[in-house]
Amino acid sequence: MPGVAEVFHASFADHAYPSHTHDTWTLLIVDDGLVRYDLDRHEHGAMPALVTLLPPHVPHDGRAATPSGFRKRVLYLDAAVFDAELVGRAVDEPGIRDAPLRDRISRLHAALSAPGEVLQAESRLALVSDRVRRHLQHRHSPAEAHDPGLAARLRDLLDASVPGGLSLQDAASRLQVSPAYLVRAFTREYGLPPHRYLTGRRLDLARRLLLDGRPPALVATEAGFYDQSHLTRHFRRLLGTTPSRYATSR
Repeated sequence: MPGVAEVFHASFADHAYPSHTHDTWTLLIVDDGLVRYDLDRHEHGAMPALVTLLPPHVPHDGRAATPSGFRKRVLYLDAAVFDAELVGRAVDEPGIRDAPLRDRISRLHAALSAPGEVLQAESRLALVSDRVRRHLQHRHSPAEAHDPGLAARLRDLLDASVPGGLSLQDAASRLQVSPAYLVRAFTREYGLPPHRYLTGRRLDLARRLLLDGRPPALVATEAGFYDQSHLTRHFRRLLGTTPSRYATSR
């Protein structure tokens, strides 16, 4: 996905990273244990309560701080995700104590692991990167103007994109706003994020195709889902039954 160079999940008991660098931003959450690391020759700690951001091209190492080791999830984000001028602030304060941000990062990992959830992953990445950026800039989110017209224009784009869908970046470019602002404006206006709205429209189409007698395997691709299991997961979540049972009940 644009912006994400690599996703890395790992558990280590006794491995210690030697000093090294990346050409990406390293966004790290620890699920269990404690990590000690030196960043630019200053010692820091990464723990479950913190979000850790390591900037590109700055030497760092890593090692378990307890005998039980540690378990972590890492997103390597393209260097262009954050401005180069923020590198110094990330070196000075690599640990971010922000429980909602950590939860968003965890949800982003889940979205990246689910085939066919591209718009959801894009939306979550936009919100995560925007919140991290505000931490680095040491300012709170300003009050955003209420713009129901913007949300309605995005809804029109989403309706017109079924079944294929569109990327968040494409929608933001067309509407000339930032991706994060677009997600927040839509969610504030309609009470659900753009990816969930698009899934609902795809399910509407799938229901019509099923009632027309189309087999579920074909309906999945014709309605814009990754495969039949992807359709079934969302279908069951919304309607409490499977596409096959829904079709035979018509």
